[in-house]
Order: sequence, then structure tokens, then C-alpha cells
Amino acid sequence: MDEAALRNVRGTIFNIQHYSIHDGPGIRTNVFLKGCPLRCLWCSNPESQKPVPQLMFRADRCTGCGACISSCPSSAISLVDQRIQNDRSLCTGCGACAAVCPNEAREIIGTSVTAGEVFDEVAQDELFYAKDGGVTLTGGEMLAQPAFSAAILQLCRQAKIHTAIETCGFADWSALEEVLLYTDLVLYDLKEMNPALHRKYTGVDNNQILENLKKIDDQMALEIWVRVPLIPGYNDDKENLLATARFVKENLHKCTQIHLLPFHRLGEGKYEQLENEPNGFSSTVPEDSYMESLRDYVRSFGLDCR
Repeated sequence: MDEAALRNVRGTIFNIQHYSIHDGPGIRTNVFLKGCPLRCLWCSNPESQKPVPQLMFRADRCTGCGACISSCPSSAISLVDQRIQNDRSLCTGCGACAAVCPNEAREIIGTSVTAGEVFDEVAQDELFYAKDGGVTLTGGEMLAQPAFSAAILQLCRQAKIHTAIETCGFADWSALEEVLLYTDLVLYDLKEMNPALHRKYTGVDNNQILENLKKIDDQMALEIWVRVPLIPGYNDDKENLLATARFVKENLHKCTQIHLLPFHRLGEGKYEQLENEPNGFSSTVPEDSYMESLRDYVRSFGLDCR
């Protein structure tokens, strides 16, 4: 595909985060793509799960002025007992209501853009990348939009910008292979090694995830960082960490680091703004000392754990 065709590949993103230092080496620009096949109980970006634009409604900012009601072409908004009600089954995410809201109580998450538009924005940060930095595609799940992801990565590769992807790995190998051709570093999530528990916590089992990771290690000349989100009461037991460490030791020769990512509460308010039903999830933010003890346990297997 020539450069003009690459630039015209279209997809949906919900954020571009500049000057990140946590998702790959150096200073990076993170591109967040919409859509994810998993439904992790602890997801901190629930607005990323659906592939289409979505309404975020901040009820505490709403004064009930009614401007949104008359602007909605789908009649998805009404006033009931002096409170604004949103019918999510009718909402198309068109953004008309957000455009007229005087209190910024309504926001549409998700924008359709071209790969060229994304590349032009991330390329503006090139001065800050130096030798180690670059661009990381994340989400959601960037494999939910493989052609779009591959186009962005290929444009970055042509500009000699370091590329990384963060993925849960739950996709057909053909989709993964398409993006790996233009990837320098893979940040690969391993959320739970027990298949039944993985399905319970995320909605899918982990067989395809583990097989894809072994294929990456076996077939691609890429550096791999394994990342484990540590959720107290769910996957922080030593049995899971032992199984993770054994899998890495026995199957991965190109994995240079394991990262333990502590659970945080930064995404909790988003569920209310999306008006999602509670899923019954509850956990605690782990203490630094506890995270350090788990890190040292993984290190005891001869692995570089951070």
C-alpha cells in the first residue's frame, strides 16, 4: 500500500496522550483506539470497550436546562421529574447534545479519523522521542482495528519512529501478524493464567492469548514485555504469579521484562458517566510494600520484574 493509501485508512480513537513514560521506553505518544473483545471486571477505560462513539454524561454538572432534548435527532433524551434521562438504546453518539450543552455535562467519546491525521499529530512529538521514545498504540484493544493500526504503525516505521503496541492478544493470528510487521516492541497483557478464572474475570478464556504470545516469540524478531495488572482479591495470589513466571521461563525467549501494574481507582467514575449497570466488582489499591514483595517473588525465578 502506498503512502497516500495508508494515510486514508480510517478508524476510531478516543484519545492521544502526549509525553507518556509508562507504556514503553523513553518519552512516548500513546494512541488509544476504541473497541475491545474483553470485558475485564476492573477495566479502567470502560469508554474504550465499544467500537463506536459513546455519550459520557456527568449528571452532577447538568442543570436540566433542556437544550439537549430539542437538539437530539433520535429523541433519546427526556426530562423526567426534573431530571434528564438518556435512552441509551436510541442514542447514536452523534454529538448534537454535547455541542449545545452549556455546562459541559455531555461529551462524546470516540472520533473517526484517518491514519494520516493520527500520524501527523504524533509526528509533532518526534523531537521528544530522542533515541528511546516513540509511539504506542493501545486502547481498548488496538487489534480490534488491525488495518487502521497497521497503517499508523507503517507510517511511523517509514518516519523511523519507534513503535510499540499494547495488546491483550485475543485476536486471530492474521490480525496480529498484520500489525507486528511494523512493530518494534510488544507490551503483552497476561491477566490470569487459569483459563476458567480468566473467563470469569474477562469474559473469554486465555488459550488463544497464550498461543498468540508463543507465536510472537517463536516467529517474530521482536522484544516482548509481559504486563500483569495486579488486582487484589482476584489475580494477585502467588499461584497465578508462579504460573505466569513458569510460562515466561518455559515459552518466551524474547521477553526482557515483566511489569506488575497495581490496581487503581481512576476509572471508577466513568462507569457512572456511561450509565452502566454495576458489575459487582470490588478491590483495593495495593500498598507499595505489597507490590514490592510480589515483584521480588517473580524475580526469584530469575526474571527481570518491575
